[in-house]
Amino acid sequence: MGDQQTGFKPTLGLFDGTMIVAGSMIGSGIFIVSADITRNVGSAGWLIAVWVITGFMTLSAALSYGELSGMFPKAGGQYVYLKEAYNPLIGFLYGWSFFAVIQTATIAAVGVAFSKFLSYLVPELGNEYFLFDLGFLRIYSGQLVSIAIIVILTYVNSKGIKEGKFIQTLFTSAKLLALFGLILFGFILVKESYWSQNWSTGFTAARSGVDEGGAISWTGIGGAALMGAIAASMVGSIFSSDAWNNVTFIAGEMKNPKRNIGLSLFLGTLIVTIIYVSANLMYLNVLPLNELAYAEKDRVAVAAANKIFPDSGTILIAVLIMVSTFGCNNGLILAGARVYYTMAKDGLFFKNVGQLNRHSVPQVALWIQCIAASIWSLSGKYGQLLDMISFVVVLFYILTIIGIFILRKKRPDAERPYKAFGYPVLPVLYVLMGLAFCILLIIYKPQFTWPGLIIVLIGIPLYYIAVSRQKTIKN
Repeated sequence: MGDQQTGFKPTLGLFDGTMIVAGSMIGSGIFIVSADITRNVGSAGWLIAVWVITGFMTLSAALSYGELSGMFPKAGGQYVYLKEAYNPLIGFLYGWSFFAVIQTATIAAVGVAFSKFLSYLVPELGNEYFLFDLGFLRIYSGQLVSIAIIVILTYVNSKGIKEGKFIQTLFTSAKLLALFGLILFGFILVKESYWSQNWSTGFTAARSGVDEGGAISWTGIGGAALMGAIAASMVGSIFSSDAWNNVTFIAGEMKNPKRNIGLSLFLGTLIVTIIYVSANLMYLNVLPLNELAYAEKDRVAVAAANKIFPDSGTILIAVLIMVSTFGCNNGLILAGARVYYTMAKDGLFFKNVGQLNRHSVPQVALWIQCIAASIWSLSGKYGQLLDMISFVVVLFYILTIIGIFILRKKRPDAERPYKAFGYPVLPVLYVLMGLAFCILLIIYKPQFTWPGLIIVLIGIPLYYIAVSRQKTIKN
């Protein structure tokens, strides 16, 4: 017990916080999901609109979170905000969902994405390279690569925040520079531009299909069908833009958190929004709409890079995505463990999860998260679950932002070093857009809603078990 620390060390500055926001957001989504969005909405205008709407929602939420991070500058972030605005049960349901799927399945998905693109360089390490059958489970090389990445990054982060910070800064800087370079080259070096041809589609929404002969056809849609198509499309863009709030979980390790967390949220989400919209504009310049919608295995960035760099595009994108996903997972692993640590401090998780090691990091929390993410990697079911959890993620964001209004009424005199930008207009806009997204999913894609809700509801009996256990220990 003598080598345990009692508190976090504030060692992260504004630049580090911004790198955690941007690095945690950019994984593999931007390189892939635009294909599915294009198949759903069928025009250049609506493809960009989906990314702009998602970017606006993300920025609005990030600017609103700045107020909460200033009020509660401590580890745990969104879990703490929900607990303070509502009650411990709502906070726990978020923390439980976060541990059960939101963070751990995302870590698994990002790890498997790393192995998917590693297979371009070493085919034997890919997701389709079968190793052995356990009877109840088939094991592929890519799953073991994913687990290896998760274990390595967990080990590095267990050695201290400085080690995690170094990896985050290095890999995020590299992928930001590479992405900016790819976007620029997509406009300068490509031999044939499809810009005018693609933009002739304007905002004429259409859904794609492939006939028996393999020909691609587009069927015009409008009204309610368009709303459903936008909601379905935004599952991908929201997943690609998620994890921006990870910096709030590490408030205990930020220098001047009341100022720097809000600024990190704004700067990080702004940088990523600009990159995402620019990348899609580049795709529209480099690829005809049909090729964008039906890129092989949805790998839009690979198809685009092969047009820009015919001899080495695939390898360049493979390396870029490996750098991107490695850095992304570092940010997710580093930040996620702080939520379970704070829950344990509240008596709502295993007691030893709420302890820091001699390097002032929650080592047990890190390794429990590692085990859960590794199980998801082996299951191969993380992809479907992440689609299904988008509904729950946005629902918790809505509740958190409504929490700003609740806390202004409950605690009018509380210190607010930073007030939500555009209050009350921007927070209300986010809540309305978020609710519209959730309602459209319930109507048009119910399979994306009920599994996530079931996972959340499982947390209710778990909460009361934890509370009764706590009371028993106290008595």
